[in-house]
Amino acid sequence: MAGFSSNKPDAPITGINVTPLVDITLVLLIIFMVTAKIVVSRAMPMDLPRAATGGEVQQVFSVSLRADGTTYVDSQPAPRDEQVLQLARTALAAHPDLRAVVQAEGTVPHSRVMHALDILRQAGLSRIAFAVEPGPPVEVAP
Repeated sequence: MAGFSSNKPDAPITGINVTPLVDITLVLLIIFMVTAKIVVSRAMPMDLPRAATGGEVQQVFSVSLRADGTTYVDSQPAPRDEQVLQLARTALAAHPDLRAVVQAEGTVPHSRVMHALDILRQAGLSRIAFAVEPGPPVEVAP
């Protein structure tokens, strides 16, 4: 019942049972705590692999696009597209669960980023993420 009264059926309710209110509040608190980590995440969502043991390390293939036109693969210069394609195919052959991360400076043209994405897909990589730097939130004018 929502409350209790004295033994008389027509007597007004003099107390309220707060147990359901506390239960609902605790459930909502747990939901907010679980989803807060997802909302605050700085990385793009990725399809992460499942593993029975936690000791395995995920292999990442990093492609960095600089504003001066240079391309780096795993911190090594790769001036030609064919080199990036060959390195990606080799890395994917060695690690079938390979993930690619594209890091592009802010002034890199969109067409160049899409070209790098196309090269990675030609190599057979389908799990690709984009690295971002945390920045200040956007303020909305009233």
